[in-house]
Amino acid sequence: MELKLYNSLSKQKEVFKPMQEGKIKIYVCGVTVYDYCHIGHARTYLAFDVIMRFLRSIGYDVEYVRNITDIDDKIIKRAQEQNQDWQHVVDTFVKTMDEDFASLGIIKPNKEPRATKTIPEILEMIQTLIDKGYAYVAQNQDVYFSVQEYKDYGALSGQNLESLRSGERVEPNPHKKHPYDFVLWKHAKPGEPTWSSPWGDGRPGWHIECSCMTKSIFGERFDIHGGGSDLRFPHHENELAQSMCANNSEAYANYWIHSGMVQINNEKMSKSLGNFFVIREVLESYRPEVLRYFLISAHYRSEINYSQENLDHAQNALNRFYTALRGLDLSVALPQDHQTWHARFNEAMLDDFNVPQAMAVLFELLKKINQLEAPEASAYGVLLKKLAGIFGLLQQDPDAYFQGSQDGDFDAKIQNLLAQRSQARQEKNWTLADTVRDELEKLDVVVEDTAQGPIWRKK
Repeated sequence: MELKLYNSLSKQKEVFKPMQEGKIKIYVCGVTVYDYCHIGHARTYLAFDVIMRFLRSIGYDVEYVRNITDIDDKIIKRAQEQNQDWQHVVDTFVKTMDEDFASLGIIKPNKEPRATKTIPEILEMIQTLIDKGYAYVAQNQDVYFSVQEYKDYGALSGQNLESLRSGERVEPNPHKKHPYDFVLWKHAKPGEPTWSSPWGDGRPGWHIECSCMTKSIFGERFDIHGGGSDLRFPHHENELAQSMCANNSEAYANYWIHSGMVQINNEKMSKSLGNFFVIREVLESYRPEVLRYFLISAHYRSEINYSQENLDHAQNALNRFYTALRGLDLSVALPQDHQTWHARFNEAMLDDFNVPQAMAVLFELLKKINQLEAPEASAYGVLLKKLAGIFGLLQQDPDAYFQGSQDGDFDAKIQNLLAQRSQARQEKNWTLADTVRDELEKLDVVVEDTAQGPIWRKK
């Protein structure tokens, strides 16, 4: 089957054709590192993590690039508020971003360019846009892109200049020729980090960064550009416009993919509404795999509603999968019909990365495993683990999953209590057995008695 994906530029599903046979170049807009990453970030980068994993699983050589915006108004503001150097703010939140993404199993990109490392390329592209008449130096020494000079402006967002409204980072400015002109180079302000340019000391605007980072790595054209749907306008619209005007290629990115947003209890996530959750806060209550499962389980283009109830559903689903795998011999060969199951899984994913349909195949496998006895159940367990691995799921030892991430002292304490419980039950000392049970309950430990002896898990 052919891979079909929804192209935000054409507003329809298209058959994917890579520029180079067997190789795919993907660029995804990364984080502006001024604060801890939130679950909206997690949703976006998990969506592209799954897309990248799947493409590699079907044989593509994927060059995956995700940038870091390391100079921005918000970074400067945070540094000033904390009376710190802006670079310290950047280093701090790059580190926490890496930690959070690693905890969720997000594979690092092949390359992670930074805006401040691309200044020469930014200066060159801005000069090209000025020379071609698409940009101008304003009286305040800012450099702006002139949206009226690009006839296709609005193609990505599906709007025109008359209907467009200012985006998050587009501010009214009397120095602009048109209200929607956007800044390419910001003139230096006292106390801000600056770089030299032909138009005076300053720093790059947000939109120009990605155009230059993609060009420095991929050239003027590449396969897939991705990001959250909130970036479609103004960021991606502006990025597309300036790239098409500066470059000599007939296209910039051949396909545009946008992931859906996260809502909190059916409301938009917002700090002002008090429903804003950073990743590490959520992981204080839920295991990383539970959050990963929840955030990838919906179709990547759909909105997803974050709630405790939905996280609990995700945890229950993972519990069912790991319960089925528990006790199986996962070193045996795949079942004879494994290719049929794999084909059904791939068929779903080839249709615009339809994770819910592919997940349905995993649930069918789960049902089959629960109906079988060993060793046949083990063979299908191996298959379940293999397919789920494309989603970055079910790769833990089942006992380790249920017992949670604990230190050795905690594990030793539980094993000691279980030994006391077993000895008390064997001696029919029910009082002691009940006392041990109460102690285990205080530690949020559930004990299950099996033919192989008692096993435990965290609640």
